Amino acid sequence: MTDITIENTAVSATAEVSTVPPSVAVVVPVKNEAENVVPLIEEIHAALEPVCSFEVIYVDDGSDDATPRVLAEAKVRFPRLRVVRHAKSCGQSQAVHSGVRAARAPWVATLDGDGQNDPADIPAMLARRDAEAEAAGVDPVMVMIAGHRQKRQDTSLRRWSSKVANGVRAWMLRDSTPDSGCGLKLFSREAFLRFPRFDHMHRFLPALMLRDGGAVVSVRVNHRPRERGVSKYGLWNRLWVGIVDLFGMMWLQRRARNPVIEHQDTP
Repeated sequence: MTDITIENTAVSATAEVSTVPPSVAVVVPVKNEAENVVPLIEEIHAALEPVCSFEVIYVDDGSDDATPRVLAEAKVRFPRLRVVRHAKSCGQSQAVHSGVRAARAPWVATLDGDGQNDPADIPAMLARRDAEAEAAGVDPVMVMIAGHRQKRQDTSLRRWSSKVANGVRAWMLRDSTPDSGCGLKLFSREAFLRFPRFDHMHRFLPALMLRDGGAVVSVRVNHRPRERGVSKYGLWNRLWVGIVDLFGMMWLQRRARNPVIEHQDTP
C-alpha cells in the first residue's frame, strides 16, 4: 500500500473541470489546519478567478485532526480543489514535492496553510515573471519569484530568529534572497522537479534555482497574523536543523555544473 493517496477532484452539478491543463497550480501543504482550510481556499479563488485558469492542490501531511474531513467537504464546493494525503507525516518539503508532482499546471505557486501568506499577492507575482526572465536573460522556466514578507505579524522572538537565519544563510549561500523562509513562491514545475530532493529543501528553493543557473527575484508581499490554529515550528526546531542543512546546501552548490550547449543535433 502506498503512503500517498491522490483524491480525484469532486465536480459539482454546476461546474466542470476542464481537460485543458490550468496555467497555475496553487500548492498548499498542511498538517492539522482544519480551521484554516476553507477561508484560505476562498481567498485563493477570489484572487485568481479574475486573472487565470488555476487548480488548488492541498497536501495533507498526515493530519490527525479534522483536516481530512474538511478537505473532503470542501471538494464538493470547490471543483478546482484536489487533495493529496500522506498516510504518515513526512514534513513540509515532501508535502510540497508531492503537490508539485501532482500538479497539472506548468507553473506553481506555494502558500503556507496557516493563512499568514496572502493569495492576493499571486497575480502580481505572475505579472512579474516574464519581464524578470527577459531582464535576466534566462528562459522563463528558470525564474523564481520569491515573497519577501513586509511588516511580519509574528512574535519578536520569531522575527529576530528569522532575521539572524536569513543573514547567516545569505552569507553562506550567497542566494541574494532576503526572506528565503517565506512560503509564498512562484516557480515552474519543470525546474522544481529537476532540483535535488532532500528533507527541508523548501527552505533553500532560491539557492537551488541559482545553483541550476536560474534567476531569483524577491518581491514584497503581505504578511498576516495567524488567526486560527497553532504554529508547528519553534526557534529550536528551526535553528539546529537549519545549521546542518546549510552545510549540505553548500556541498551541493560546490558540485553544480551548468554546461553551455554549443551545438546539439536534432532527432
